[in-house]
Amino acid sequence: MLSLSFSRRVLRFNFPARTSRGALAEHVAWYVHLADQADPAVVGLGEAAPLAGLSPDYGPDFPEIIALLCERFNAGAFAAFSAADASAFVGPGLPSLVFALETAALDLAGGGRRQLYTNAFSLGQAGLPINGLVWMGDAPFMREQIQQKLAAGYSCLKLKIGSLDFAAELALLAEIRAVAGPDQLTLRVDANGAFTPADARAKLEQLAAFHVHSIEQPLAAGQGPALAALCRSAPLPIALDEELIGVADPDEQAALLDEIRPAYVVLKPTLLGGHAATRRWIALAQARNIGWWITSALESNIGLNAVAQLTGEYEVRGFAQGLGTGQLYHNNVAAPLRIANGALHYAPAGQWENP
Repeated sequence: MLSLSFSRRVLRFNFPARTSRGALAEHVAWYVHLADQADPAVVGLGEAAPLAGLSPDYGPDFPEIIALLCERFNAGAFAAFSAADASAFVGPGLPSLVFALETAALDLAGGGRRQLYTNAFSLGQAGLPINGLVWMGDAPFMREQIQQKLAAGYSCLKLKIGSLDFAAELALLAEIRAVAGPDQLTLRVDANGAFTPADARAKLEQLAAFHVHSIEQPLAAGQGPALAALCRSAPLPIALDEELIGVADPDEQAALLDEIRPAYVVLKPTLLGGHAATRRWIALAQARNIGWWITSALESNIGLNAVAQLTGEYEVRGFAQGLGTGQLYHNNVAAPLRIANGALHYAPAGQWENP
């Protein structure tokens, strides 16, 4: 018989992680532990780490929700449970828990070794190219991060923008381009919805002067017509991020992509409802010739590993993914994940900490 339990870990940032929605000093991760009572030493682990202001399932009642989920699971007396069963069991409106239960089921099926898929990344044969993430802050803080990322050999940088004076942010982009031209370095920016329909186009025109690859979510989510109009006339490609959150019905997902027609979609399994939900978004995007990349959402290394191994199921062909968040916490779960030469690597025989 299978059993499900949970544990909690408060992850503490190495610095105040700022976005246009405010600064974060800590982030709570919840782990689900799936085990077979016949062999309790083998445990499948999954992570639910909903984000304040973004995750549909974030809120003060989340501890009760995860406790009731475990209680209901154990009352069900499951002899078997697969990742495909997770979404129906958890139900709607709880995407991070679907992601966690899917991951735990995949892990248990693989012997509790944190090897969820069999691909070049999960076998330790190839790394996944990632962007170097530059967090919001004052200009010296952002400049220091940029210099560190360039020195570390990243070929793609992503800058969070929208909290500084826009002229200061443009000055930082100018500094980067003075060091590395567009053929040497790909630049992405993420506005987290900080622009308005009135000022967005003018700001995008200024950003385009620096050969920006794309901008994530220039307008706040929920402004479909305005965002569609911006996508049609923008001088640089637009990627949807927050716009996708909470849109779980396949017909509604297809309609959203057909209305807005972005150049890219940014996929975060924790926020979108897990592995299967992310695969569905990819299929819908590919059918419309919309590009995509996968990004972690401040999970600990348990969730990051799951997101990265899912990414490894696809041929990304050197296209940078957003998987560099494992270095954010000073008390992260110890894991055999490392970043080298702008790529995330996994050692399948390495040692894991059990949270």
